[in-house]
Amino acid sequence: MAVSALTSPNNTKQAEDDKSITFDDQNLLQKHVAFFDRNHDGIIYPWETFDGFRAIGCGMFLSTIASIFINVGLSGKTRPGKYFSPLFPIEVKNVHMGKHGSDSGIYDSEGRFVPEKFEEIFTKHARTHHGALTSDELMTMLRANRESNDFKGCFAEWKMLYYLCKDMHGLLHRETIKAAYDGTLFHRLEKERRLAFEAKNVI
Repeated sequence: MAVSALTSPNNTKQAEDDKSITFDDQNLLQKHVAFFDRNHDGIIYPWETFDGFRAIGCGMFLSTIASIFINVGLSGKTRPGKYFSPLFPIEVKNVHMGKHGSDSGIYDSEGRFVPEKFEEIFTKHARTHHGALTSDELMTMLRANRESNDFKGCFAEWKMLYYLCKDMHGLLHRETIKAAYDGTLFHRLEKERRLAFEAKNVI
């Protein structure tokens, strides 16, 4: 599945020309996950995670596995001092507490965006195409950031992003990664899927 609105040649050129990406705030990590808070109550339950993944085009199996993996993995970390809940809720306001050790460092310990770390993705690893990663380059980046006790979670997230958003040439573009970090990618994917469904029904 390609995200045409994010990976067209024009957008690729725009991404390459944009040397100073800025985001508007302190809580970017919260914005990144807020899409999955489907009822906007500050809590993400497994069924909301499932619904969010279905909304961006993931199949039943992948959405089920993702909802279990994510909520089981993050619930306890984002609810410090609280009793275990069998519903595995994730508290959006504390999502920075579940940040992966093996990630790229683009979010700091408080969930704030670190522009220099974002740029390093491409200065260090985008060898074939400026402003985009191939599958091999993505794997090289993940291995470079690897922490042995926290590699699988980070790996799964990036591979899912690549699976959903690579273009027809197998490239994951800068603008797409930017949109994933600021949370707007998920809304765009949902909109594209809805419009495609509506167009199909009209035909």
